[in-house]
Amino acid sequence: MSVQLSNRICLSLLNNGCRSLSLFSNSSPSNWSKVVSDAEKIVGYPTSFMSLRCLLSDELSNVAMQARKLVGTKHPLLNTARGFVYDSRNNLQMRGLVVLLMSKAAGPNTAAEACLQQDMVSGIYPSQRNLAEITELIHTAFLVHRGIVNLKEWTNSDGPLKDMQFGNKMAVLSGDFLLANACTGLAQLNNTKVVELLSSAIGDLVQGIYYENSIQGEENNMTDDIKIASWEEQAFLSHGALLAKSCRATLELAKHDVEAQALAFQYGKHMSLGHKLNSDLQPFLKDSSSDAVPFSLNLAPVVLHQETIGREGWTHQIDQARPKGRQADYAKLWRAIKAGKGVSSAIDLCCYHGNKALEAIKRFPPSEARSALENIAFAVTKF
Repeated sequence: MSVQLSNRICLSLLNNGCRSLSLFSNSSPSNWSKVVSDAEKIVGYPTSFMSLRCLLSDELSNVAMQARKLVGTKHPLLNTARGFVYDSRNNLQMRGLVVLLMSKAAGPNTAAEACLQQDMVSGIYPSQRNLAEITELIHTAFLVHRGIVNLKEWTNSDGPLKDMQFGNKMAVLSGDFLLANACTGLAQLNNTKVVELLSSAIGDLVQGIYYENSIQGEENNMTDDIKIASWEEQAFLSHGALLAKSCRATLELAKHDVEAQALAFQYGKHMSLGHKLNSDLQPFLKDSSSDAVPFSLNLAPVVLHQETIGREGWTHQIDQARPKGRQADYAKLWRAIKAGKGVSSAIDLCCYHGNKALEAIKRFPPSEARSALENIAFAVTKF
């Protein structure tokens, strides 16, 4: 789909009040499932269960047996484990699918085929399929690590303290096991540039999550004056670096030139940022403030709203929504943000990143894989 058409649709959404729901929400799983199903047919690989080969190993099977102790608690490791099998909202396996599609969209490098010594299957080299699995393992490892509970905030309703402590130990060990398997597979690719790219992506994830954790305890208090540039930088570290660098790495495995690798990187980067903006917009696409629930003050629409009205105006709105000694009125704050330009600016920014992803992928030769990547990038800007 053309960038111009995408822009027109985004403008139409703004004029209609942005009332439709995200493609990534549970309200429209059939559309998203079709995008994924069509893409999987193109790459000839059912990525919906890409991580299960490692997850069903003897070591993690033993961990799964022990996980039964967490049943009845609110430990997030249980929800993370359920998501490995089926999660229509977050689509845990999409990173690997995008890497495979990028591999096929770029195609073989005829000039370097002699030195690759690999036979392509469905237009993808075996090393590129291995990289897609490694990307998923890294992502899954960090998802598991994020499921560690802050025991300082533990309450009796969460579950017995000893079970929550046990769940934390399992989250650490399971995440470490997956990450170790990913690093082993990475070394077996025998490509120092790819190792360097994925290693730096792991470092970016750590840095991004560290930043998230550092503000988590005060994310619903008055935070520092955050600019959208800082938000984008942090979002790239936490949500975009792994996909962007994996897209670049898969073209490095096929010995494509630096220009093609840069385009692949740009696609992964902008598609990830568009997806994060889509996710941040969800609390503000409801029809009324009665549906408003507590939300982070570090979401993109809030950051853009704060930039628009200035620090003084934002402080005044915070004080009005949160009188001293009383619980915060998120419905009031929600209405203030909806009345401003933060939401429309976030939609504009989401469309911008979606269009930049489309621009990058259109530089590749026309193919089914390229069309699938275009559909995925366009889906990110659908509300």
